Amino acid sequence: MVPDEAPAPYRAGVIGHPIAHSKSPRLHGAAYSYLEFACDYSAIETPPDALEGIMRELRADSTWRGLSVTMPHKAAALTYMDELAPGVADLGVINTVLPVGEGAHRRLVGHNTDVEGIVRAVRHAGAGSPRQALVLGGGGTASAAVAALARMGVELVDVCVRSTHKAQPLIALGERLNTAVQLQDFDAAADLCVVAPLVISTLPPHGADGLAAALQRMPDSMGESAQAAPRVLLDVAYDPWPSALASAWSSRGGAIVPGLEMLLYQAVAQVKLFTGDVFRDEAAVINVMCDAVEAPRR
Repeated sequence: MVPDEAPAPYRAGVIGHPIAHSKSPRLHGAAYSYLEFACDYSAIETPPDALEGIMRELRADSTWRGLSVTMPHKAAALTYMDELAPGVADLGVINTVLPVGEGAHRRLVGHNTDVEGIVRAVRHAGAGSPRQALVLGGGGTASAAVAALARMGVELVDVCVRSTHKAQPLIALGERLNTAVQLQDFDAAADLCVVAPLVISTLPPHGADGLAAALQRMPDSMGESAQAAPRVLLDVAYDPWPSALASAWSSRGGAIVPGLEMLLYQAVAQVKLFTGDVFRDEAAVINVMCDAVEAPRR
């Protein structure tokens, strides 16, 4: 009789609601296998009323190495943190929890690797350093998008939202990051898309389908003037893919960055945090993660 395989000494995972669609377990699992880091990483269905319990578990159980956080918990999870990584307080949202210390000294540190994920994804696509960009949506990922654009040197960010009142914090975020943020009604999105050199859609799956249809009806102007860099769309929604918005953008000659690219790069940053001194050879880690989700190697 073959004995049952012993459980891994460490645990990590991703929480969200819903979360069954997440590709994070495949990405992290491939990285840990390559690094020979014995850690079980799983998707954990976490409705809002279960968030406090899992944060309590992370604080009490030293086998936890880290937690990825997705919707709808990116803002709510911040309130359980003992400290925040540099720049995270400005964002008001986290996507990563790193437990540090032991016993009574154990504490939870909030990080946001979405910013790095966005920057690396759009730069990999050749976005360059445009002076102006467009963000679709005003939620937690939009905050990371504004911060990423500020890091890239973008001077003006138009943000198209359905409720400008709810998105007011993005203006204050831009001021803290020395980047001007203008809130625009979502009805203006199509017109802004056809002139923006870089667009980041933070909308949920199918959230931009109406915009995609509007773009398909508009005169084609993407190729009318010479561009130093390709016009780039990052659509963070990666399932289903291609999205209607990505298809519409591609049909007009623009370059597309799948949300899976952002997911990959933010996950690499999380793996670095969770594995600590074990991490090595980033290029090789990225490639095994790409293989795990059937994405082209870098």
